[in-house]
Amino acid sequence: MKKILFLLVAVVTFSTAAMAQGTATKSSKAKVTQNEATTVTQKPAGAESARLKKDGTPDKRFKENKNTPEAPAGPTKKDGTPDKRYKANKDAAATPAQK
Repeated sequence: MKKILFLLVAVVTFSTAAMAQGTATKSSKAKVTQNEATTVTQKPAGAESARLKKDGTPDKRFKENKNTPEAPAGPTKKDGTPDKRYKANKDAAATPAQK
């Protein structure tokens, strides 16, 4: 009985080890060609004073790079989002969608 139990445990152990995820052979990062490397290092237009990360994107830790939404037209909820029960907020939300 002990031999059968040992054999069953060994089969289960080896079968789970065989299904385990192996290491990836290819690099997960995409290779950058010479043309892409030059475009990434260039600063976007109008971003002279903006602080950028190494890859050229704006660093969102700084206030000047955060996109602040416009103030809602009408009353707001406690969390600061516009309250859609009021006509002023419904009209303001519908206007940009029509453009």
